[in-house]
Order: sequence, then structure tokens, then C-alpha cells
Amino acid sequence: MKGDKELVGTLIGFDDYVNMVLEDVQEYEITPEGTKVTSLEQILLNGKNVCMMIPGGSPEDAES
Repeated sequence: MKGDKELVGTLIGFDDYVNMVLEDVQEYEITPEGTKVTSLEQILLNGKNVCMMIPGGSPEDAES
């Protein structure tokens, strides 16, 4: 693993290599200082960087 990050967004499309286009993305990065949240309009996520996909809500929903 390259880092502790979670991406939450709307899946727009993907290809045979699991490269994905996501919209309205929230990036949650776990750091020693706490959780850093970054908002992104749209991203192309390389399939090599995908470890797991879970359909559902944001990480805050899981904590409740």
C-alpha cells in the first residue's frame, strides 16, 4: 500500500484494467495529525492503485 487514503465519489465509468472515472470525490487521507479531507470535482483513478471497492456512503456513515 502506498498510503492510507479513501476515495468516496460517484463512479462514472471504468475499463478492463479497472481504471475509473469518479465525480464529486472526497479524498480522506489518514495522517498522524488526523484525517485530512480534500474535495475534487473529477478524477481518473489508475486501476493499479485500487485495493478494494465498497458500495455505500462516506466514512463518517460507517462510524455512526
